[in-house]
Amino acid sequence: MNHQRIVATVCFITAGYIFVLALWLGWLIDHSPPGTIPYQLIGIVAAYGSALGIGMMLADRPSRSDRRLARRGLEGWARIEHMRPLGHTVDNGELTELDLSLTVPGSDSYSGTVIYEVQQEDIDRFVVGETVSVRVDPRNRDRIMLCP
Repeated sequence: MNHQRIVATVCFITAGYIFVLALWLGWLIDHSPPGTIPYQLIGIVAAYGSALGIGMMLADRPSRSDRRLARRGLEGWARIEHMRPLGHTVDNGELTELDLSLTVPGSDSYSGTVIYEVQQEDIDRFVVGETVSVRVDPRNRDRIMLCP
């Protein structure tokens, strides 16, 4: 979960909501037909909630470069040589540094290091000696994505 992008999105949407609310309170409320103010307020709050939900969904998506790597990266595999736990994450995962021996068809094997958040349900898949599938950027072999 990308907490920084989500916080930035919530702040941006909330600032926009405060602007719209100030505009409504300062100018539009005086020009509203009688008896419609509660419905307008419900509509403004509902629009804010909808914008927050959509914004948070979009903010939690992988970045464009990560999506491109998942689509166009070279498929390969990696053997886990060494693991170092770095700490726990807020969503009950474990941030782990993985030393990998990477193999990409059509090129020589090489070593690499990835910092990856291992979820509790996947902890038995990420042990020393196991093989995991990876995607490697064809232009930059140091850019690696694990494919769970």
